[in-house]
Amino acid sequence: MKCIVGLGNPGRKYKDTRHNVGFMVIEELRKRHKWKLNQSKFNGKYTMEILDGQKVILLQPQTYMNLSGEAIRPLMNYFDIDLDDLIVIYDDLDLPVGKIRLRQKGGHGGHNGIRSTIDHLGTKEFKRIRIGVGRPVDQMPVINYVLGKFPKEEQDSVSSSINLAADACEAWITKPYSEVMNEYNR
Repeated sequence: MKCIVGLGNPGRKYKDTRHNVGFMVIEELRKRHKWKLNQSKFNGKYTMEILDGQKVILLQPQTYMNLSGEAIRPLMNYFDIDLDDLIVIYDDLDLPVGKIRLRQKGGHGGHNGIRSTIDHLGTKEFKRIRIGVGRPVDQMPVINYVLGKFPKEEQDSVSSSINLAADACEAWITKPYSEVMNEYNR
């Protein structure tokens, strides 16, 4: 069973913000396959479906970003999901808008949602897709920047990266992650 987790903050206030690109990838996958996030448990909204003959869980933690691990770990325990079958999708300030990077492990890089995930999983060794949101160019505080929406001129790049990340998730269902990394890291 594969588990695809998109990090973000729940509620209308945070919809379409930079910090919610992980949620946006889950929404893209959900729309492509006409799935509904109709289960609510473990402080998260999720669905379990079949894709290419594999059971797949899509999860959006509802804990707010900084506590994401509190939703991921209990779901993994309940469904007996192996770390090898987990991928976490999140925003990254160090990548330009429109870029994605796939990794098999790594630190939190200052991202509190990933810090919480590492803390609750007890390891840094889990697959992830980082989606570029860029950095503020002026003196805007980072928290205001990540909780802000993408301007119109970035919409095409954001949509492209969300679609690319969703494509990578779909590819991972049937291919080794190393192959998916080679294909989607550009």
